[in-house]
Amino acid sequence: MADQSIPEARTPEKALNDGASENAALKNASLNEGVSRRRLLGTAGATGLVLGAAGGAVGYAARPAEATPLTSLGTEKAMFHGKHQPGILQGLQARGHLIAFDLTAGAGRKGAAALLRRWSETARRLMAGEATASQDTDVARDAGPSGLTITFGFGHSFFARTGLEKQRPVSLDPLPDFSSDQLDKARSNGDLWVQIGADDALVAFHALRAIQKDAGSAARVRWQMNGFNRSPGATAHPMTARNLMGQMDGTRNPKPSESDFDQRIFVPSSGSKDPSWMANGSYAVVRRIRMLLDDWEGLSVSEQENVIGRRKADGAPLSGGTETTAMDLEKTDAKGDLVVPINAHARISRPDQNGGAAILRRPFSYHDGIDSDGAPDAGLLFVCWQADPLRGFVTVQRKLDRGDALSQYIRHESSGLFAVPGGAAEGEYVGQGLLEG
Repeated sequence: MADQSIPEARTPEKALNDGASENAALKNASLNEGVSRRRLLGTAGATGLVLGAAGGAVGYAARPAEATPLTSLGTEKAMFHGKHQPGILQGLQARGHLIAFDLTAGAGRKGAAALLRRWSETARRLMAGEATASQDTDVARDAGPSGLTITFGFGHSFFARTGLEKQRPVSLDPLPDFSSDQLDKARSNGDLWVQIGADDALVAFHALRAIQKDAGSAARVRWQMNGFNRSPGATAHPMTARNLMGQMDGTRNPKPSESDFDQRIFVPSSGSKDPSWMANGSYAVVRRIRMLLDDWEGLSVSEQENVIGRRKADGAPLSGGTETTAMDLEKTDAKGDLVVPINAHARISRPDQNGGAAILRRPFSYHDGIDSDGAPDAGLLFVCWQADPLRGFVTVQRKLDRGDALSQYIRHESSGLFAVPGGAAEGEYVGQGLLEG
């Protein structure tokens, strides 16, 4: 990411001068209006003026931040048209919305095609930093595109509703049950799935409302989930993101520079068991995973590290080195015990422990308040990408299901699997090969 413009720091001396000027203005106003000094100070307190005795510093709780030029954060732009849909290869975004729709009765294939055409045009405009074609809400009027991405996918039920059962990929067969599942069917699956991500909350919300409005009478919302990640530039240097357990999340994500990256993440354009409309597409597994944070935070740091198999401070494997050092699965301590426990999450989920299975993780954290028992409703909106869900997510999750130390601190509460076609070419809309093929 390009360097960001940093607003000029507001020193105590500058704050004092600013405060003196505003105090003078308030005093003049009071004299002109015949207001007593006592009433003046009462008014100042009510409007957010705070006088600090220590050091004479002055702050204004209600004062808006000084205007600054649009930073690189706002000017970041992802391309809508391309080989792959946006929102897969981009880095983690600060704000995200996941939303599923069900087609309404009578919408059928024709209604679905019209909807994807509207959605694609809206996505193209918003990702370019433009307003929607009609009745724009102006929520993001003052902001740049802020790295906005909008991604569309089809669920298993979509194909029956549109009479396209023969075009439904085998890879879209429902996921098996897992022991950690406590799934809410009302918040799982769906005919259509939309992923929205941006580095500004208002830009993301603006896109969410536009997508919801575009649905019109063709589709209704089945479920919606809202998430977040650390904002770009919040750390002194780029680093792997942390989840709400405080652990680095995504250390072993496959990288585009790896020779087999495409074949593990994207459906090939030829020679695949998938239908041709899925060429250059991918499959998204979406899981709402509750983190039992009260239980987790009751563990010592060393206990947490043994559950994960990595140091909490820097993500390095317990066998030593840095975050990117290869984990030594055979290393033992002075007592002869494995340094990385046999049931550690990082050990069990490794590709070399799962026949080479790999997934591209691109999650968001979430926090939806407090339950009636006082426990936080918080965790991970897990999104992972792969060319074949059976060889990717299912293989890894089955292994985790048989003895992952982390499983007692998490609960899978909703689930979805979606076929995400390749990107739309200029002048086309997402899914056109399916809906008009």
